[in-house]
Parts: sequence; structure tokens; C-alpha cells
Amino acid sequence: MSDEDDDIAQRKMQFLFALRSKGVTDARVLSAMEKIDRGPFIRGLFSQRAYEDMPLPIACGQTISQPSVVGLMTQALRIEPRDKILEVGTGSGYQAAILSQLARRVYTVDRHKRLVTEASAIFNDLNLTNITTLVADGSFGLPDQAPFDRILVTAAAEDPPGPLLAQLKIGGIMVVPVGQSDAVQHLIRVSRTDQGFDYDELAPVRFVPLVEGLGKDT
Repeated sequence: MSDEDDDIAQRKMQFLFALRSKGVTDARVLSAMEKIDRGPFIRGLFSQRAYEDMPLPIACGQTISQPSVVGLMTQALRIEPRDKILEVGTGSGYQAAILSQLARRVYTVDRHKRLVTEASAIFNDLNLTNITTLVADGSFGLPDQAPFDRILVTAAAEDPPGPLLAQLKIGGIMVVPVGQSDAVQHLIRVSRTDQGFDYDELAPVRFVPLVEGLGKDT
């Protein structure tokens, strides 16, 4: 093994240790995050920081979430192998790639065409064939593909969006950051039951806001 390979192996080991220390303990989630390298999803000046547990800027004024938050959100979904998942906010594509290791099918949407195009290219390179990418206003979900077993929103809404709640199966779970400012946000798990919706507050977080409409680059 070369010094460079040894260095990467060491950083990956530290990466997984950091995930566990932040509360990511689900074995399937950890296995998925070990398998999907964060490196290809980060370009330019920040590529050397791919294995650090920190958010990093990407194109279109967006960010790639810190890995521990990706892990905690994924873990909170309690994904089953046959699940069909909607992700709102493709961003770099890293979160969708993790989801693809755990579920049968992932639909991921973003309002920025550039982000969808770049993420799609990475998915092709990694041979992740169970991800469908779309340029769309994610706040309205994907009615044509509903209902979904799981929905993950990677941008903060003031309240869990009504159209997304409506597209969640009975027994389904949605994880969404909720907050009226970027200073005060909480990660919420919404479980749909025969009687309605149950809400669990999971952790304080900070995400870019959920914005309606398509990006100007579309």
C-alpha cells in the first residue's frame, strides 16, 4: 500500500469513528457510508476536506451536509430494503447515493439543473442504477410517483410541507429540518398513522431554506 493509500485508509477510519461518536450507530447506515466515498461529490478547493465531519460549499449557493448529519437523518428514516424514497434537495448527490444503498428506489429532485446534471454524472460513474434524478420544485413533491415509504427533505421549511405529507404512505416516515430562521432549526421525524401524523423532535440543525420555484440556472 502506498503512503497515499495508507493516508486515505486512515482518514476513512477516522471518518467512521466520527460518525459513531456523533450517534450514527445503525449498522446498515454505517456500511452504506463506508461504501459511498464522499470524495467524488466535492470538487475544487474543498476536495481535500471530504473526510472531515463538516458541511462544505457546493455550486448554486448550496452546501453538502456534514457526514454525521447525513448519517443521523438517514438513520432516523428507518429505511427498509423494499422502500421507495423521495429526496427533496439533491445538492451534491451524496445523500441520495447513501439512500440508494438502503432502499429499492430513490427519486431525488432539485430546483437547480446544474446540481442535478452533476449528481447524475456521479451516479452513472458509480453505477448507482436505482436513483432517478429530476429538475423540479421539490416543495410540491412528485405526485406522479406518490405515495412514498420515506421522504427526506434536505432544506429547512417553516413547517413540514403539506404536499409532502400527503405523498407519504400510511406507516411512512418523513425527516425534515423545520425552523423559521437559519439560526433556530430542528430536525423533525414525521410518522404517518391511520389517525394522522406523529412528530418527534430529533436534534438542532442548520440547513439552507426550502425555496419554491426553479433555480435561475434552469
